[in-house]
Amino acid sequence: MALKQIDFDISNDELPAEIKAMIDESDRRIDALFASGGNLQVPRYMPSDPELFFRVLKTMTERHLPLGRVFCEWGCGFGICACIAAKLGYEAYGIELDPKMAKKARSLTDDLGIPIEVLETSYVPDGYDSYSGMGGEALIKEDQMLSLDDRFVSELIYDGMDRPIAEIDIFFVYPWPRQQDFMQELFDAVAAEGAILITFHKSGEILAFRKIDENEDEAE
Repeated sequence: MALKQIDFDISNDELPAEIKAMIDESDRRIDALFASGGNLQVPRYMPSDPELFFRVLKTMTERHLPLGRVFCEWGCGFGICACIAAKLGYEAYGIELDPKMAKKARSLTDDLGIPIEVLETSYVPDGYDSYSGMGGEALIKEDQMLSLDDRFVSELIYDGMDRPIAEIDIFFVYPWPRQQDFMQELFDAVAAEGAILITFHKSGEILAFRKIDENEDEAE
């Protein structure tokens, strides 16, 4: 398989009042976390830009780019982007390994009354592992996965999710700088053909990629 970058223009229309209110409440809680020093207990947490994410996902949805309406955020933090996806009509999941942040995400989503599932688990599913080295993080396929066919791999699941990973249409993640290649590699390994990966970057840039067949890429 291969990844193909998706080009899109982002609208600068005024945010819907409901979306703005959601983001404002999330920002209030994030500011309180940092002001209290609570972020030191979750040193890997760094918020993305939910307003930019809304504009990108809204544009992609209006252009009918996703194959379906199942969304998953890897490392969801407070869960605001998953909430936005739910408001745009997606069945939304947030994956958050840190129990403190998972609790905060459930609190926000409950208070906003938005039906998303926050899964307290790793975004690296069983059968895979990761290794952090000098060149950054790398994906490792465990020995028992090496001989499995594509049909079995397509049935990979996350604990607590009622559907296989292969049924997720859009993934979103804010990778650390040395995780960028890893996240694309993980996406390529676990997502179904046609799925989309949206990545936010520290520079404020947001990118999107679709998983395609390598032969399709060569034919273009």
